[in-house]
Amino acid sequence: PKVPAADATLRLLTFLASTRAPVPAARIAEQLDLPRSRTYDLLSALVEHGYVMHLGQERAYGLGPAAHELSGAYLRQEPLARIGRRVIEAMVDEVGESGHLAVLHGRDVLYIVEERARNRPSLVTDVGVRLPAHLTASGRAILAELPPVQLRALFGTRGDFTSRTAVPGPEGPRDLRELLTRVRAEGIAHESGEVTEELGSVAAAVHDHAGWPAASVALTFEDARTPEAARERCAHAVRAAAVEITRRLGGRRPSPSRP
Repeated sequence: PKVPAADATLRLLTFLASTRAPVPAARIAEQLDLPRSRTYDLLSALVEHGYVMHLGQERAYGLGPAAHELSGAYLRQEPLARIGRRVIEAMVDEVGESGHLAVLHGRDVLYIVEERARNRPSLVTDVGVRLPAHLTASGRAILAELPPVQLRALFGTRGDFTSRTAVPGPEGPRDLRELLTRVRAEGIAHESGEVTEELGSVAAAVHDHAGWPAASVALTFEDARTPEAARERCAHAVRAAAVEITRRLGGRRPSPSRP
C-alpha cells in the first residue's frame, strides 16, 4: 500500500468490527501480521481519538464511541432510512399506530424514520431526536443483542442511568441485564410509560450482514386504550417489519448462542 499506516489502521478497525467481542492486542497483532509494538502504537492513537475502547479488566480492545458515531453517520446519510421508510409506512398503514426506525447512538437511540398514524397522540420522537436507550423499547431491542462487554462499557454504573417520568425504568446494570434477558427470551422489547406517561411501545431488532443489531423497528400506542390482542398485533408487526428490513439490507439473524 502507498500509505502503510493508513492501511494498517483501516485493517485493524475492520478486524475489530468483525469480532463478536473485544480482543487482546496480541490476537490483533497475530491476525493482522503486525509487530506488537506497532499494534500497540496504533491502538493507543485510536483509543485517544475514541475509535477504539480499551477494557482494562478484560485486557482487550473493542470499537469505541467514535466508531459507532461514524457508523451512525453513515446510517443517517440515508441508506438505512431509505430502505426502512417504505416498510415502516406499510406497517403503520396496516396497524394504525405510529412507527419508528432507530439506531444506537452511544447510550441513546437516534430516530431516523418516523411515521405518524392518523388520529394518534403526539410523540416526543421525531427524526433526529435522541432518547436514553435503556428507557425505550427501540433501545432495549438493540441492547439485548450486544456482547456483555459492550453493554458494560455503555451501562456499567448506576450513574449511566436516567429517568424521564414517574414510571421507574432500570436503575442500574443488574436491573438492565435482567430486563434484556427477558427481551432476548421473547424476541420483543417493551416499554410502558417510561418515555411518555400513558404511552407504550414494542420493538424488534434489525440485523446487518454480520448478524449485529443495526437498528430497531417500533410501534407506539396508548397504554390504557390498547387491549392485549392489539398489543400482540403490534408485536407481530414489528417482528415482520424488522425481518423485512433485515432482508433488504442483506442482513441475517444472529446465531442462537449470542450474545
